[in-house]
This record gives sequence, C-alpha cells and structure tokens, in this order.
Amino acid sequence: MDIILKDITKSYDGQMVLKNFNWTIEENKFNFIMGESGIGKTTLINILMGIVKPDSGEIYGIEGKKLSIVFQENRLLEDFDPVTNLKLVADKDTRDEEIKTLLRELGLEDSLKKKVSQLSGGMKRRLAIGRALIARADIVIMDEPFKELDKDLYLKTIQLVKEKLKGKTVIIVTHSEEECEIFGGRKIIWKDIQERIYKKEL
Repeated sequence: MDIILKDITKSYDGQMVLKNFNWTIEENKFNFIMGESGIGKTTLINILMGIVKPDSGEIYGIEGKKLSIVFQENRLLEDFDPVTNLKLVADKDTRDEEIKTLLRELGLEDSLKKKVSQLSGGMKRRLAIGRALIARADIVIMDEPFKELDKDLYLKTIQLVKEKLKGKTVIIVTHSEEECEIFGGRKIIWKDIQERIYKKEL
C-alpha cells in the first residue's frame, strides 16, 4: 500500500520546519523530494525512519515494513572491509559471493579486502549505496545518495540503483532534475509546498 503522511507538523526550538504536511508516497515507485538545503527534507525522512517524532500528524502504511537507508553521511564501519560492512546488514542466507558481485557492479572489485578507512570519498559513497541495496528492504530511503561521484560513476551507479530497486517503494532526496528524469519518478518540490502553506495563512 501507499505511505500516507497526514498533517505532519514539526518544529525545533520554536521554529516551524513542517506544518500540516500532506503527501502520498506511491508504492513500488521512485518518489523524489526536491528543494534547497535546510528547509526540512531531511527532517521529513527522519520522521519516516522513526528517528524523529512529529509534533502532530499521522503516518499510514509504513508500520511493519523493513527500511533500508542511505544517509547523507556514509556511516560505515571504517575498520572493516566492504564485504563485512554489507554482510552485517544482509539477510543471514545472503551468500558472500552475492555481496562480492554487488560490490563489483559498484566498481569496488579492487577494494574488497581493504579497510573502509583506506577508500576514497566516492568509493565510500558507493559502498553506502551497496549496503542499502543488499538489505532486501520493503522501503528504501536515500538522502542525496549520488553526491561525491564523478560523472561516469554517477550515471553508472544511478542505472544500477534503478535496476536493483525496480518494483520497490523508494524515496530519494535530491537537488537534481536529471536524476528524476533518469528514474522516471514522481517528485514533490518543496518550494511549491511552502507556497501553498503560506497562501493558506494569508
């Protein structure tokens, strides 16, 4: 079923970040949140993940679902190798070869036995994406997942994610119109939401 957010409100220290926010996240499709930095996009996905509680409002359709996340920060285990990082979130029946195959698809074939601390920023970002892909989640949330990737790897990684997550419910925070076009997803533009709220208050 779709995920429905109804009248979600959240403020920090008296400053309103979300006010009576309503949105339907379509099941088994790519859904995009677009807008400038610092206007509440990450707060919204933190609410979806259960990390932050809204001041008021309801969310339907997410309870009992398994979530997989790509945070803005990579949040990897730096002292372990890429295979171990993915193995820790993978289902118990996931074979090592399946993990290694995914890492090769992400262009990390020469780094399977290296510590994450030895990898470049772009390599870590691809590993963070791989961790979300291997988790077999019902819902995948990605907060600016393709930053730090150069152009060739950027497009290749987007195509891989599109292929691997086809048919899943995916929420992606991005600044890129190009990404929306490649995925063919449905998008919400934060500026439009703010303008509608402002007009209601006049």
